[in-house]
Amino acid sequence: MSPDPRFDQPRPTLRTVAELTGYAVATVSRALADDPKIAKSTRKKIADAARKVGYVPDRAARRLRTGRTQVVTLLLNTDHEFLGFTHEFLTGITQGLRGTGYSVTVVPDSLGPDRLSPVRTILRNRLADGLLFTRTESFDPRVRLLMEEGFPFVCHGRTEFAQPHAWVDYDNEAFARVAVDRLIQRGRKRILLIPPAEDFTFAQHIRYGFVSAARAAGIDHEVVSSVNIDSPGAEIAEALRARLARPDPPDGYVCVGEAIALATMGVLADAGVVPGIAADVVAKRASPIFDNIRPRIETVFEDLRATGQTMAEMLLRNMDGEPAGGLQHLFPPGPASWQASDATVSA
Repeated sequence: MSPDPRFDQPRPTLRTVAELTGYAVATVSRALADDPKIAKSTRKKIADAARKVGYVPDRAARRLRTGRTQVVTLLLNTDHEFLGFTHEFLTGITQGLRGTGYSVTVVPDSLGPDRLSPVRTILRNRLADGLLFTRTESFDPRVRLLMEEGFPFVCHGRTEFAQPHAWVDYDNEAFARVAVDRLIQRGRKRILLIPPAEDFTFAQHIRYGFVSAARAAGIDHEVVSSVNIDSPGAEIAEALRARLARPDPPDGYVCVGEAIALATMGVLADAGVVPGIAADVVAKRASPIFDNIRPRIETVFEDLRATGQTMAEMLLRNMDGEPAGGLQHLFPPGPASWQASDATVSA
């Protein structure tokens, strides 16, 4: 068999693409990095030419030249309270990296006892220039290790460490207060929350907002202790059914995300309890899913795309040497979407 002539050709370089298109090498480099300062038509012409000649960036050469991998890594746990979390979050990160030459790799993140294993691997082998991660714990071991190593990172969620570090978070305390206030406006007297696991910092924020708002209003409230939002769906449903079967069942439910809201609505439907009439549900959402579900419930929006974009932009600034203490952003809840039935609340 004769050798494939394609493998006898010299490897295409930026100069190859520049000579083919008539642009300077620097312009070609920026266009292939999707720099928005380069005209879209120019970027397309250069990208088409690069694809035609089979140009692929040489990351190894770039790493030797700059000491950087041009890669950021996202540690991602796919079990999440939002159904569209991965899509929205990754889309935001990609938008934040656009035009920089950086790409993002995704590494699975386990919620088990050892959350440091993937971090150690990345640090040991210098597989990335910076890290992004979610489901942050109050005293997260990943945060501690990365601060000790001086390695750039941004986490989704805050910690209780005294040393400042870069984070982006959603104001879950404010969300809980908004949800409780809305249930009170709907005339609800006994409200229930299935919380996040206690290890996560946002669990404290949710619980404090929920309990303090309910106490201030003088209404009955309870936080379920037998399950959390990461428990198996069957266990969550069973805990809700058991509570409905006991005296004085809740008539208001605060749901931390879309998955728990759907489980709650399913149990209520099985029990013949109609949201907007015999009970009300207020849920945090990150997608349009509840626009297409009946009966409608009331929702408060968390913009995961904006969160991912902000985290990526902050990481770039941190990698360029900006102090982590100034790289912190708290997103407020909203906008709210009051979609519940206008039916009169039953006594």
